[in-house]
Amino acid sequence: MSFDIQGKLYEAFEEQQVSEKFRKREFVLEIPDGSYTQYVKFQLTQDKCSLLDQFKTGDEVKVTFNLSGKPFTKNGQTMYFTNLQAWRMEPAANNFGAPAGAPQQEAPAFYSSEADNDLPF
Repeated sequence: MSFDIQGKLYEAFEEQQVSEKFRKREFVLEIPDGSYTQYVKFQLTQDKCSLLDQFKTGDEVKVTFNLSGKPFTKNGQTMYFTNLQAWRMEPAANNFGAPAGAPQQEAPAFYSSEADNDLPF
């Protein structure tokens, strides 16, 4: 499964050499989600580790990633692991499709943050 998401590069970690033949690099995106900001960790592997080199903390980026999950059983207890495997990173388009760096536009009125919200959560 392949997905796209856009957010601000919040933190980038150093590349890790996990084994002789496997290396990875992780990073965190800050993603606004209504009243709550989400901080989501992604992983780049092998030759994709260098994708992160062109970005700095605070940059708006678009990440294309695969979602995978696996069970792991130890001592009769099964745990489930989810991985967000990034394979493409590019500067994000902002403000309804405008390329990064383009003049900013006002959000349409129906996106107002002052909307009456009587939800209990």
